[in-house]
Amino acid sequence: MIVPVPATGFGNWVGAPSATLDAQGAIVLAYRVRLADGRGVTNVVAQSSDGEHFTTLATIDKQRFGAVSLERPAIVRTENHRWRLYVSCALAGKAWRVDMLEADDPVALGQSSPRTVFTCDESTAMKDPVIRRTGEQWQAWVCCHPLDDRGEEDRMTTAYMTSTDGLRWDFVTTALEGRTGHWDARGTRVTAVLSNGWATYDARATKEENFSERTGVARPLGYSGRLVAEDDAPVSAVRYLDVLELPDGHCRLFYEAPLEDGSHELRTEVIDRFDWPE
Repeated sequence: MIVPVPATGFGNWVGAPSATLDAQGAIVLAYRVRLADGRGVTNVVAQSSDGEHFTTLATIDKQRFGAVSLERPAIVRTENHRWRLYVSCALAGKAWRVDMLEADDPVALGQSSPRTVFTCDESTAMKDPVIRRTGEQWQAWVCCHPLDDRGEEDRMTTAYMTSTDGLRWDFVTTALEGRTGHWDARGTRVTAVLSNGWATYDARATKEENFSERTGVARPLGYSGRLVAEDDAPVSAVRYLDVLELPDGHCRLFYEAPLEDGSHELRTEVIDRFDWPE
């Protein structure tokens, strides 16, 4: 455990992590803090030299965005060594959008002005992006919630989108969606994409399992950003699993783990890179 629960009981969660490396090889981690009586109150940016002991660099609260809750952030270092934090904002009603903060260093993200980059319209809300920059192209796997059926907004698919600047995005395809009759029937949310194209995702079978997603593994389907579920069962009972590939060939995992009282804590562990399919 690297960040303890903010309070005991259901709805008190810390997690939804996103991690990357800075120029010196230190880990920069962004995560969400949620309270049962306040929903997602802050996004936190922190730094660590060993991946287990973190120093807080910036704390960003939901009032900054006019949001009723903050969801999973995505932390990215740009090609010109600037920093971006993509913040998932819950709006009044069942709607979400993604704003972006940009600064010269992670500490300054706390003073940056937000800019909306993934919008919500009458048919679809977007949040929890996984963002990668490869050469001159930016890639995003974005969790999409259909808004066409009131009370059923928890359904989800993952869209694959591309960009030349990480600001203006074009929809390419639906990357991953639920499978009828399977454990992921209610919907899928991609949480990490490795350099070899394999991915992890959150999913659940029913509406009643909302907030109790489990982790699955998906493999790439060609080169279009599309994915296909690898197994007929989840691989773990955690959610929001992020995979940081390290220079020494290992992978450091960050994830949100449920506790018996309904709270969630933020954990990390290291695995051998070759545990993942090639």
